Order: sequence, then C-alpha cells, then structure tokens
Amino acid sequence: MADTPAKREIDSVVTDELSQKVKRAKADNENGGGEVGKEPESENILREFKTSNVLSDSAREKNIFIHGKLADQEAVVILEKTPIREDTLAELFSGSRLKLEMKNDIYSTYRLQAPPQLNEIKTTVVCPATEKHVKKYQRQESFLVEETGEDYQSITLPYIQKQSFSVQWVYNILEKKAEADRIVYEDPDPKVGFVLLPDFKWDQKQVDDLYLIAIAHQRDIRSLRDLTSEHLPLLQNIFQKGKEAILERYKLPASKLRVYLHYQPSYYHLHVHFTKLGYEAPGCGVERAHLLADVIQNLQSDRQYYKSRTLYFPLRADDGLLSKFKETGRL
Repeated sequence: MADTPAKREIDSVVTDELSQKVKRAKADNENGGGEVGKEPESENILREFKTSNVLSDSAREKNIFIHGKLADQEAVVILEKTPIREDTLAELFSGSRLKLEMKNDIYSTYRLQAPPQLNEIKTTVVCPATEKHVKKYQRQESFLVEETGEDYQSITLPYIQKQSFSVQWVYNILEKKAEADRIVYEDPDPKVGFVLLPDFKWDQKQVDDLYLIAIAHQRDIRSLRDLTSEHLPLLQNIFQKGKEAILERYKLPASKLRVYLHYQPSYYHLHVHFTKLGYEAPGCGVERAHLLADVIQNLQSDRQYYKSRTLYFPLRADDGLLSKFKETGRL
C-alpha cells in the first residue's frame, strides 16, 4: 500500500478483446500491462464472470478476492466497499431506509439501505490473470527473509532476471499511452524526472486515504538495491517536487505525508509511494517500507549503502524467491 503496497499500492490488465470493457489492474501495482479503455457505465462485463473460488476475504477491510473466468479467460475480481464520506452524510441520512434489528433501552441497531449512488462497490478486474496473480491474492502464510548483499547477488538478482516480470504498463504511463489524464504532476527530465499519479487503491474522493505513486523516467533502476549516491538528485527531486505537487493539488502539507519505497517492490521499476500519514496503506509496515528521507540520508553517508546492507522483507509461502532462500539454507 503505495508500495502499493500499498496501493499502488489495483485495476484491470486487458487483452485486445476486453480492452474497451475493463480497466487495467495493478496490484500493489503489478501486472502485465496493456492498452486501457474506459468502461461504459451501462455495460456490465461481470455478467459473463463465472466464479471458481474465493481466494481471500476480510471482514475488517470489507473486501473479497474471487478467482474465475471472464470470456473464457482466467480472471480475478476484487470487490471493495467504498469509504463513507463526510460530504455525503446529509444525503445518506435523508435518503436511506432503515430496518430495525434490535432495540434495548438507549441502544438500537438497524440495517441501512443507502441510495444506489452512495452504496458503490469498487470493482477491480485482472484479466487475463496468470497463476502469479491468483497466488498473489490468495490468503497465505508469510515469512520474514533476511537478505545480505551477497544473498541479493547470488539468490535474489538471478531469480529476478529469470522471471518475466512485465512492466510494459509502466512504460505506457511514462509514454502517455495510458492514464495520461490521471497524471497529477510530471517532470519530464530523463535523468531526474518522474510522473506522479493516484494509485488505484485510492478513489480520490477524500484525502484521508490519499495514495499517489511517483514513477521515475529512468528505466534501469529495479529496486532499492540498485540505488547509489549517483541517484540522489533523482530521489531528492521526487521527494521535493512530489510534496509540492500534493500541497498544490490536495492542500496536504509535507508534515502529513508518508513517503517511502517498498523492498521487495511489487514491480521492478523505481517508484515511490506518497500516502497520508495515519492511513494504513498495504505494505506501509516496517518490514517492507523504507522512508525516502532515510534512503537519501543513508546514500549521503555511504554511496553504496544498499549494495551491502542486510535488508529484511516478507515473502508469501508460495513465492518462488522464498523457495530459493530455502534451497540455499538461508531460511
């Protein structure tokens, strides 16, 4: 969440057949890319969705992840209850129907049936979904991995290089082939520039759960491990101009922002998460999030800091990288 997580840390990955029907999904901002089309309000592509099984659900987060098929292709559908907004309370109270469930002295509980426009469910479609997508959303046990600089070179980097982690959807954004209308700010400089846009975890209807992602124009930086002091101008530029853009657009000062990178990231192209302080975005915990201010200071103190530093991060039980660490006796 935002390495997101953690939002960008979600939306639809599409083929030509579905490109005009569904939005692109990027979970924690991870998918295979593709062209993006806007879904007509009157069209319900989920009528064709056939459920196979529920991957996971959360009563606390009020979401559910469902695996099935859409147009004979593997798909994952994510349903999330949207937040209740302060600016809709008057309409909610006046336009809803109440059904009494229980009354005892001063306490009473009801089933509230809100007007349709206030009772939306955010729906994300990943199609075609790979086995990696299905496993990503499946409820699983996690393990904390300890990765030395040597582990990165001998275990993690070879694993990454052998995987087909597509970031074409990132290049689509940078080249304005997709989501150009969603860009909040851009510095086009090829060395220190970036684009800033909302993460799909954020519905942009309230700043309490603000979540934006800054994506670097440089294409040769995979993760925190690739950063050296030569990247300080880029990191400082993202840090400063990102905060300024958010202040101008959303009136949110830097003192109310959490700015961080994920390690491991959900996709291997340098990006920075901007979330509102107090919003518990997915992936903002200490075992995965690294504050950008700390990253900058570490590189100022040691130009190769992240080349040798031991880093800790969580991996799910089915993650191939976890298997590599087990095979080498590092877990």
